[in-house]
Amino acid sequence: MNRRRVLAALAGSGLTGASVWVARNGVPSPGNEDAAGGLPRTVETLDAPGSTAGTAQVPSPDAPTVVDLFATWCARCDEQLAAMRAVRGDYPDVSFVSVTNERVGDTLTRGDLADWWTANGGEWTLGVDPGSGVLAAFGANALPFVAITDADGEIVATHSGVASAATLRERLDTVT
Repeated sequence: MNRRRVLAALAGSGLTGASVWVARNGVPSPGNEDAAGGLPRTVETLDAPGSTAGTAQVPSPDAPTVVDLFATWCARCDEQLAAMRAVRGDYPDVSFVSVTNERVGDTLTRGDLADWWTANGGEWTLGVDPGSGVLAAFGANALPFVAITDADGEIVATHSGVASAATLRERLDTVT
C-alpha cells in the first residue's frame, strides 16, 4: 500500500512540474519551427545594456560563443551572470549571449526584463526565445545552463547549474 502512495506522489510531482512548464511556455505546436531544429537559431534581442533591439544568431557566427540560458525568476541565474561578468573581459574575441525562454508580454514586459538585466549587471546580447527552441537545441534540462561553442558553431562544452568563473575560463581556454 505504501508503495502505491509513493508512486502516486512521484507521478503527481511530474505532472505538476510539466504543468508549470506548459503554463509558462505554452504547448509546442506541430510544425512550429521554434520547437524543433538545431543550431544556429535566431532570437529576438532587446534594448538593454550591451544589447540592441533586433535579432541575433545563436551561437554567433564565426566566433566562439558562450550561451547562457536563464530566467528572471531563477535566483541561481543571478550567480551565473556574475561569473560571466568576471570572465568576459578576459576573452574579447568571444561572443556572450544570454537567452530567456520566458514569454515577454504576458506578466513580464520588455522593460521588466531590461530592468532585471541592468540590476544584474548584464552587458552583452540579451535575447528572448519564448518557443524554447534554443533550450531544446542545446539540450538544456535545467536553469541556469551554459553552452560554449567554437567559431564553427559546434558545441564544445555544456554545464547545467551555475558554472563558476574558473570553470568558464577552463572551458573557454580550449576554444580561444
